[in-house]
Amino acid sequence: MTIKVTGSIVPNNYGVMYDFLGLDYTSPRKVQDSLNDANGEDVDVVINSGGGDVFSGSEIYSSLKEYSGSVNVKIYGLAASAASVIAMAGDKVSMSPTAQLMIHNVKSGQQGDYRDMDHMSDVLKNNNSALANAYTAKTNMNKDDILNLMNDETWLTADEAVDKGFADEVLFLQDKQPVLTNSLEPMFSDEALNKFLNLVNKASKADKDKEKEDEPNKDKPDKDKSTEEKPDSDKEYEPDKTKKSDPDKDKKKEKTNSLKSELELMKMRGHLYEY
Repeated sequence: MTIKVTGSIVPNNYGVMYDFLGLDYTSPRKVQDSLNDANGEDVDVVINSGGGDVFSGSEIYSSLKEYSGSVNVKIYGLAASAASVIAMAGDKVSMSPTAQLMIHNVKSGQQGDYRDMDHMSDVLKNNNSALANAYTAKTNMNKDDILNLMNDETWLTADEAVDKGFADEVLFLQDKQPVLTNSLEPMFSDEALNKFLNLVNKASKADKDKEKEDEPNKDKPDKDKSTEEKPDSDKEYEPDKTKKSDPDKDKKKEKTNSLKSELELMKMRGHLYEY
């Protein structure tokens, strides 16, 4: 089953308003309902979200971590803020090569006097520390280093996310498959075969060039002659016996062409696998 985490991350009671306005959103209830339907089967969580409510994101993260089946997270576009926290719940986190992951500090629109602001500052720091636990659990990085990345509002490409441990792999790059054989004899890869065929082609071309060089230059017509010798039509045509074929060259050429044909046929029949 695929669970999509898209749009804003919102509390459950916001869902009615988002549905009425036709806006994309993800709430804890939507994710939990999908997990209930999955009933322990493996799930793919596809993320493309800029984040939203911190507590809703935390609840979704906890639901995914608690789920009995495997959770495979795939970041297709953006996993920012609360969405990046949700991504850390994956048993395996994969990112599109064009995707990004962003972590930063929690924000608030608190109003009040200086005492309220001081209090809110402590609350925000406390929230930062709580969310950093999710990043630390996934990356095994030092928590202070994680908090510094959050202070700097860090944007990570897929490669950078893998390097730092936020993701496990970059999607769509594992195109080459290993060679699978059922033989005691070694197998050549397609790369080795192609190199060999190129060498065979070069050798064949060199043979042809050598043959051209060995051919005698044809006599050029004499422009000073006013008349040209015309062939005797009554004479039967006789082949030029002065040109003799080289049996060694002919045999080598025949062997080369036969080898090329055999290798190409093996490749078409699937006896050679790409490594």
